[in-house]
Amino acid sequence: MHISTDAGVFDAIAAGPPGGRPVLLLHGFPQTGRAWRRQLEALAAHGYRAVAPDQRGYSPGARPRRPADYRIDALVDDAVAITEELGWTTFDLVGHDWGGAVAWWTAHTHPGRVRTLTVVSTPHPGALSSALRTDQDQRERSQYMISWRETPATEEHMLADDARELRGLYAGKVPQNSAETYVRHLSEPGALTAALNWYRAGRPDARIGAVDVPTLYVWSTQDSAFGPAAARETGAWVNGPYRFETLQGVSHWVPEEAPETLSRLLLEHLRGHGEQRTAANSPWPTSPKR
Repeated sequence: MHISTDAGVFDAIAAGPPGGRPVLLLHGFPQTGRAWRRQLEALAAHGYRAVAPDQRGYSPGARPRRPADYRIDALVDDAVAITEELGWTTFDLVGHDWGGAVAWWTAHTHPGRVRTLTVVSTPHPGALSSALRTDQDQRERSQYMISWRETPATEEHMLADDARELRGLYAGKVPQNSAETYVRHLSEPGALTAALNWYRAGRPDARIGAVDVPTLYVWSTQDSAFGPAAARETGAWVNGPYRFETLQGVSHWVPEEAPETLSRLLLEHLRGHGEQRTAANSPWPTSPKR
């Protein structure tokens, strides 16, 4: 599907009955909405309406050139604009990697719209900031972000030799057909630069506080980007009901490496909080536009 907003046209994949309880899923780097395909299937099977857009820069129709256009407030505005175009006044929000950061900020700034929050891998930004100040392990894990942000030739390095470096980021944990799809997508002119502009956009102007919505945070022990210090502290940044799940022996690529486990946890979280109506047992009062 294609979702038109003032910021541009976002490509997306969707599953489930149009009248089902709405769920928005936000991907990270270097992927697309395809990363959520197994969760989309699980949500649709239980009557939810799930939509996973290709976010700003990943959708050709929403690909500004300036790094400043990828600041977190713009990314949050995109998420809200997409749901408004879909006709969703409230929604459940799910995010992984950079999509997780956008999800934290969206839940913080729009708590009246976000029914529940599920974040995979990415700790609360406040917890991550604390860990970067106090934990040497997290500083070492995050060094790649500084390198990507400050090296103009990052794109060339990643795409050289048939995108060997880009392919290596998936570490064999992402299904081969998906990895090939991501590489093709990010090899399009301007696509990888746009994706890296998320790192180059600079720090947020505002500070994020604790979130109040029911929150599920899923972290995995083999995550190379986010260590245990920030993961453990994340609960201190959630005022609402909070559930922290640790997946042993799983890498950063949780949605595709452990899809059944993540889908089960997500469905449990959704059932436990918010309105229980879905298209399977009760009509939604207003159908989405798409």
